[in-house]
Amino acid sequence: MSDLLNDVLCGVRGQVGFITLNRPQALNALTLSMVRDLTTCLLAWREDDRVRAVAIRGSNKAGLFGAFCAGGDIRFFHQALVSGDPSPEDFFTEEYTLNHLIYSYPKPFIAFMDGVVMGGGMGISQGASHRLVTSRTKMAMPETAIGLFPDVGGGYFLSHCPGYCGEWLALTGTTVGATEAIELGLADHCLDVADLPQAWDALAALDPHDSLQLANWVAAFKIASNAFDIRARDQIYYYFSLGSVRAIVQALEADVSDWAQQSAAQLRQRSPLMLHVAFEQIRRARHLTVAQDLRMERDMMRHCFFPAHLNRSGRQTEAAEGIRALVIDKDNAPRWQPARIEDVTPDMVQPFFSSPWPTHSHPLRALT
Repeated sequence: MSDLLNDVLCGVRGQVGFITLNRPQALNALTLSMVRDLTTCLLAWREDDRVRAVAIRGSNKAGLFGAFCAGGDIRFFHQALVSGDPSPEDFFTEEYTLNHLIYSYPKPFIAFMDGVVMGGGMGISQGASHRLVTSRTKMAMPETAIGLFPDVGGGYFLSHCPGYCGEWLALTGTTVGATEAIELGLADHCLDVADLPQAWDALAALDPHDSLQLANWVAAFKIASNAFDIRARDQIYYYFSLGSVRAIVQALEADVSDWAQQSAAQLRQRSPLMLHVAFEQIRRARHLTVAQDLRMERDMMRHCFFPAHLNRSGRQTEAAEGIRALVIDKDNAPRWQPARIEDVTPDMVQPFFSSPWPTHSHPLRALT
């Protein structure tokens, strides 16, 4: 294994490459150096015939497992926004390239999605061939709460959720557990927390190239998840199928049920502008490949950090304000611009989907 001071530990045992995210004090939030370490490791193993599968997990302050990855390092994003530091440009280009590498990886990729799996953590696990969750899994794409949108391929994997659950998850940022994740198509199998160390170690004895051995390994450790019970499923399908954010919120507020009122209140707390952007993102992504979606999201993220069409500086962006309110000052009182969902206009939204780069020089032009 690598030096224990490293934020990413990589090593090979048997025929499996093992990766441990080792930044538990930050819930394994991804930094640029971590993205680069992961990419370097995966590219090397992709070409190494001795490595026939890859497994990835997170660590927590008490030891191994318990926290997968809470996303990108949003304090870094905030500092960059207020200082004008352009380094997030490299971060997003390289992070999205890593996301695509995982989707296209030619060997089994096994993600132990135990504990917090949010934002960038979804980006390094949704493309896995085996997505394993536990009773501790807390999965979400909560970006609209900090003035961003569900990136890292979020448009792709959320738009493939059943019905209009992708719009529901993208707009509200609702956290789901193991059972919901499996039923929503965001996970494959549930494992018992107590069995995680044994399941991890057992991989080293397998020949993952033998699909039967890997299938038997899954069968030996997976457990039944509880019956899926989102009583509001029909409501989700109905309300989040509507044609605009404004229509969704107004319809929810006209419904006196607790679920509808709570959902409307959730949406009223999010960035009105980014709700509209995320809604458009999911609707567009239904017709895109992973590569096309990631290119679109790279365009969108450039506009989030440099919203020239809104005549705003980095420190005036929705992301700077959202991160300030929820993470830096923690006053939980973001001053969104516009302040109301009803005040967002198409002229504010549509430029997010115009690429600032010509096709031949797009930073993700090589993705196929």
